[in-house]
Amino acid sequence: MIFDQKTTDIIFQDFEIDKAQEALSEEQVFELLSNQIAYMIEYRLEFLLSLLYRMDVLEAKIDFALSPLCEDPANIALAKLVMDRQKVRMATKKNVEVNEIEGLEDGLKW
Repeated sequence: MIFDQKTTDIIFQDFEIDKAQEALSEEQVFELLSNQIAYMIEYRLEFLLSLLYRMDVLEAKIDFALSPLCEDPANIALAKLVMDRQKVRMATKKNVEVNEIEGLEDGLKW
C-alpha cells in the first residue's frame, strides 16, 4: 500500500527527512521515520518532544513509549504513535468539512 503522499510530505517536513523521489510504501515511511526519531532521541530530544506535543500525541503514550516497560524500542514506539496520529488526522480531514467564516479577517483587525 502506498502511504498517502500528503501525509508523507507532512511527516517528512515535520521530522526534517529528505523527500524521496518516488512514492514510498507505509513500511518505508515508517522505517525512515523511526530512524529519524532514533537520531532525535539521541541528539534533539527536546525538539522531538515539542514536535510530538504539537502533533497532539498524548503525553501518557509518549511517556510509556520512552519507559522501560514498553516492549518496543523507543524510536519504534514513537514512530508508531506518530503514524497512528497522522492516520487519525487524515481521516478527520476527509470526514469534517470546514466552512469559511465570513468577516473573520475584518473582526481580527486592530
